[in-house]
Amino acid sequence: MLYWFYRHLDVNLFKYITVRAGFAFFIALALTLYLMPLFIRWAKAKKASQPINKFVPKAHLKKKDTPTMGGVVFIFSTLIATLLSAKLNNPYVVGALATLMGFCLIGLSDDYGKVVSGNNLHGLSPRGKFALQLLLALVIGTFLLFYARFNTDFYVPFVKFPLFDMGWGAVIFWALVMVAASNAVNLTDGLDGLATVPSIFALFSLGVIVYVTGNAILSSYLFWPKIIGVGEVAIVASALIGALIGFLWYNCNPAEVFMGDSGSLSVGAFLGYMAVLGKSEILLILIGAIFVIETVSVIAQVGSYKLRGKRIFLMAPIHHHFEMKQWAENKIIVRFWIIAFIANLLALITLKIR
Repeated sequence: MLYWFYRHLDVNLFKYITVRAGFAFFIALALTLYLMPLFIRWAKAKKASQPINKFVPKAHLKKKDTPTMGGVVFIFSTLIATLLSAKLNNPYVVGALATLMGFCLIGLSDDYGKVVSGNNLHGLSPRGKFALQLLLALVIGTFLLFYARFNTDFYVPFVKFPLFDMGWGAVIFWALVMVAASNAVNLTDGLDGLATVPSIFALFSLGVIVYVTGNAILSSYLFWPKIIGVGEVAIVASALIGALIGFLWYNCNPAEVFMGDSGSLSVGAFLGYMAVLGKSEILLILIGAIFVIETVSVIAQVGSYKLRGKRIFLMAPIHHHFEMKQWAENKIIVRFWIIAFIANLLALITLKIR
């Protein structure tokens, strides 16, 4: 709508991505702050609470009546803010909306199964969920390659020029990035606000990167790949940041609502999607350092137990390890936020080092 004002009513202010990103932020923030209490009341009335896995630390039992599926609210707010602020005929915006909605629906199916059964293990099967994620990510990757004609060059940090052209293999690579990021955020979402703030930091960093990528002057100055049109996705990122800040108001410790898989899967997939657009798939390891640490801790724990019959951590993901060591929940959360902030600061510094 705001872009329409620029095109048809000559409101020049709305030509700028930064201005429309600001509007998207505040629209999504206001919508989430308004809708979330309504959703919490509805969820409590319907007993749509988070089933607690019997294998997690006992302290989590006190959270058993906390509503889940809050991701539906902030993703909805993000979509509305984007529809009002972004250029909707931009293929990269279309791909962003498809990523958010598609992965949210997969997560919602998983959340719904858990809530109805009252068992944290009775949602979608791990294989079924992974298959749906991979299929959707492949569809989005195919859309980028054949409809958006997206650049298939492979870049790494600190190097000005692409290493090689991935060709059709780019679709598989992009899909794996989105699925990996989606599941990494999902694994991290285990404490109040633990996944929310690192996601905000990562969205900001990737928002800056896609804006630079779509800006001819900035991309030339920073020796960054220039891809016309991708900067518009910074508006979607800004909307999601606003929505997540509104969600954090109710998700901070002690949480009144959890995002559920409907939130974590969609946020993670969108981070992967933005990394693809910004040619920052490798840099995403640093941008999403907390998510990577959590995922690696699970892989290492399972691998060690299968190979040696011994566990590395008291419990995985690693935030549970610190809980078992009697760290206060707030201490774990804030320290992980600090690590995420530093990692994203370092990632943004790499923009100039090429």
